[in-house]
Amino acid sequence: MSLIENFMRVPVIKPLYFLLKWFGFPVIWETSIGATIFHMKEGRREYLLLHYPSGHFDFVKGHVEANETEEMTLRRETEEESGITDLHVFRKRVSICYFYVAKGAEREKRLKQERGIWIFKVVHFYPAQTETRDIRISYEHTGFLWLSYEEALAKVTFANAKKILSETEGYLAKSDA
Repeated sequence: MSLIENFMRVPVIKPLYFLLKWFGFPVIWETSIGATIFHMKEGRREYLLLHYPSGHFDFVKGHVEANETEEMTLRRETEEESGITDLHVFRKRVSICYFYVAKGAEREKRLKQERGIWIFKVVHFYPAQTETRDIRISYEHTGFLWLSYEEALAKVTFANAKKILSETEGYLAKSDA
């Protein structure tokens, strides 16, 4: 494993972030909120997956803006990315953390805005139910799918997304009982 690959596995913890920032590294800590959106079809949950231009499938998510609560961010991002406005948001929160270095257009944009290009990211996801089936995707996506839990688990690209979906389904299945 190369030095870069080892560095990409850094723990996403505040003390390390502050240490790197103190030493002048181009780091930033970001928090986003997402939703594992589902609707019921013939008594079974179908989850909404968004197709991103980079080719991966994932859930609705986005940055918390100034003075927003987590639920406000979730509702705003959901409407912006899918057109869905009728959400019943559950209290269960599943969080993931990861680190990445911005590349390409994102890197250029961040440099122009004088924002960090080494990103420590925390994303909190909430299950959310909708009656809406017709989606209006944003410019950020190239398509969408409604899939059963098993199909969605096979389709999501990243291990973190699989974790989110598994924990969400487990929580909802217990709620059904």
